[in-house]
Amino acid sequence: MLAHDLVRILGGRRVLDGVGLTASPGHRIGLIGENGVGKSTLLRLLAGTDRPDAGTVSRPDDLGFLHQEMPFATGSTVAAVLADALREARADLAELARLGDELARVPEDAPGHQELLDAYGRRLEQAQDRESWDADRRAALVLEGLGLGALGHDRTLGSLSGGQRGRLALAALLVRRPSALLLDEPTNHLDDGAAAFLEEQLRALPGAVVFASHDRAFLDAVCTHLVDLDPAVAGPVRYGGGYTAYLSEKRAERRRWERRYAEEQEELTELRRSAQVTAHRVAPDRGPRDNEKMGYGHRAGRVQHQISRRVRNAARRLAELERDRVAEPPTPLRFAAGAPAVVSEDEPGPLVALRNAYVPGRLAPTALEVSPSDRLLVTGDNGAGKSTLLAVLAGRLPAEGVVRARPRLSVGLLDQDTVFDRPARTARDTYALSLGPARAEQVPLDSLGLLHASDLDKPVGQLSVGQRRRLALALLVARPPELLLLDEPTNHLSPRLCDELEEALGSGPGAVVLASHDRWLRRRWQGRTLHLERDHGR
Repeated sequence: MLAHDLVRILGGRRVLDGVGLTASPGHRIGLIGENGVGKSTLLRLLAGTDRPDAGTVSRPDDLGFLHQEMPFATGSTVAAVLADALREARADLAELARLGDELARVPEDAPGHQELLDAYGRRLEQAQDRESWDADRRAALVLEGLGLGALGHDRTLGSLSGGQRGRLALAALLVRRPSALLLDEPTNHLDDGAAAFLEEQLRALPGAVVFASHDRAFLDAVCTHLVDLDPAVAGPVRYGGGYTAYLSEKRAERRRWERRYAEEQEELTELRRSAQVTAHRVAPDRGPRDNEKMGYGHRAGRVQHQISRRVRNAARRLAELERDRVAEPPTPLRFAAGAPAVVSEDEPGPLVALRNAYVPGRLAPTALEVSPSDRLLVTGDNGAGKSTLLAVLAGRLPAEGVVRARPRLSVGLLDQDTVFDRPARTARDTYALSLGPARAEQVPLDSLGLLHASDLDKPVGQLSVGQRRRLALALLVARPPELLLLDEPTNHLSPRLCDELEEALGSGPGAVVLASHDRWLRRRWQGRTLHLERDHGR
């Protein structure tokens, strides 16, 4: 699969500008970058479901693409989807049987025998690549591995949840085993076991795989290469290896960038000083100093000429650096962006304490204490009550049992679904009015790197779900509460921002309690962990 010099303009904006990509068999390429840099757009161009404004794409005929919506009517059954996925494998076996019968009837020295033999060889190679003889067994294994083993084959797509439909679409592609595969956020709707199963399946594919993902654990486990689509001077950058290798190279790049910037700033300061001082010395109306009066007239012309040359050289070099200066490295996300929340360590006891607290049908009885400097990760299966527990800790949801919080405790909660009261108000105005002018000026919204400059003056009602969550996160970053509660905080963030958020959580003020399904975050978590089980009764 090959893309050359792709350009795509959407809404007057160049989403992709001269992007190229080569994906050979065995390559597993992850596309990463901020929301809006063109990951999904590039996948659609590679798949042929969208056309570029310029550039070319060559792709294999049996390309597989994980669509956001399945290409089946809601009345179609699971059995129909599987039959379509198995169609090519069954066609391989049927054609091999037909060609075998033909070869048995045609003598070796007869006209057309060699042509039949060549056709049989090509089909046999294709069937071996697709593992066509094992397709039915593979279909059962894939369904089981993606958590669909118990799904009735007579179920209609309309009766399935969105997550089940997404997993079924993914299963159909894995059963097909196309020679090239395109996936957009393939681990959405997958639990840990299903994600690990998908990683194993993709590593075993002989063809090319290109996918966009925010899942850092998945990127690390699957990728042979990563393409960073974030804007760069030389365009998108391709890195070898998985996410760990990418992180190492990005850190080295950051150090080089910071060093170049510091060295250039030092040179700029010296050039400005040099130009100013020497220009003063060469001023035409400057008289001789006392120690210059002997021989002043004799040396004046030569000295002034030398100093004038230094001024010109310094001014020329200064102009070059001013024109092509190294941009200042962006400041990583930090919770200590301004004056932190004041948490009294002198007051004894926890910030919040739960004793046998539960919400019928949503949260099993839970005992928990959150100290003023706590770092607590809440884990558990979907439906175990992670979001419910955060709502109880925030005081937004009443619970049975005992829930005690310090008086006047400041609490901030980042919900999974963020809604602002004034959708017509811009992001910038929402930020300033929520924080107050002084705080908004102390910690400017555009300094946090959570929203693009072009989005700051958009009404919040026009922002995407991810952009609204970023704005809500910005409000918490700018004025940290004593107790910070984060529900799936890495959703809708680029891998880079996720890394910076995790680092910020370790150094921020106050207590932090977060619920997350993010495997990368959970594996690297340094604080306490609370695992919740489903509430099966009450």
